[in-house]
Amino acid sequence: MNKERNLTVTTTCHHCGTTHQLRVNFDDWLTYESGIGLIQDILPYLTPAERELLISGTCGDCWEKMWS
Repeated sequence: MNKERNLTVTTTCHHCGTTHQLRVNFDDWLTYESGIGLIQDILPYLTPAERELLISGTCGDCWEKMWS
């Protein structure tokens, strides 16, 4: 099932200050914000790096610099 990504979520990396915009489905976002379920199950269409940005506030580039 291909859900419409009808909401733009803007978030900033806590480490480098870069702002990122992610497109998600509104209902999925409400489910994620409610704290029910795992992000990979609720937003499986986002990349692992995009999901990590939402979870920890760390962008993919900073994650690689910290853990490579």
